[in-house]
Amino acid sequence: MGFRITKTVAISVLLVAICTAAVVYAFASGEDSVDPGAGNPESAASDYEAALADAPKPLGDLYARGDALLEGGAAAFEARLAELRGYPVVVNKWASWCGPCRFEFPFFQSQAAARGAEVAFIGVDSDDSPDAARTFLEELPLPYPSFSDPDQEIARLFNAREFPSTAFYDADGELVYVRRGGYPSEDELAADLDRYADPDG
Repeated sequence: MGFRITKTVAISVLLVAICTAAVVYAFASGEDSVDPGAGNPESAASDYEAALADAPKPLGDLYARGDALLEGGAAAFEARLAELRGYPVVVNKWASWCGPCRFEFPFFQSQAAARGAEVAFIGVDSDDSPDAARTFLEELPLPYPSFSDPDQEIARLFNAREFPSTAFYDADGELVYVRRGGYPSEDELAADLDRYADPDG
């Protein structure tokens, strides 16, 4: 009798362990997870050349450097902002080692393709190595360039210590909002773009 009870308990414990492992695997694989640090989402890159063919010259010149890592630090970044006066500018701070950055990148790919003819998008690759950043951009290519910012000199201009962060500048070049932390959905990014980067606002 004692043996039967022990055997039954052991089987029950084993079944619970198997079910627990299955649930953990499902969440880790991203099937039911909304953890912005989990997994490696598929690229949402599109035919950027076609999508942005009607962009005005200042934006077209920007997108001609898609995926480039630009040098020059804060001075070059501020000079680019000055060149983009007349257009709202969205600046996304990211790093190749940052899970939430990887999670939200497809949202920026999609929104840049949809809105890039009216809104300027710029990346800032902070606290990263150029080789790792280039590998990251091969996996998740962008239509816009990123400034290399190894010491976070540029990120300090918009007071963004968090990874990722997104700064919104209006058409006059004024900083109007900084989103600290990643976007859990493209809808939330689109809502902030409507609110803070409306070309007619």
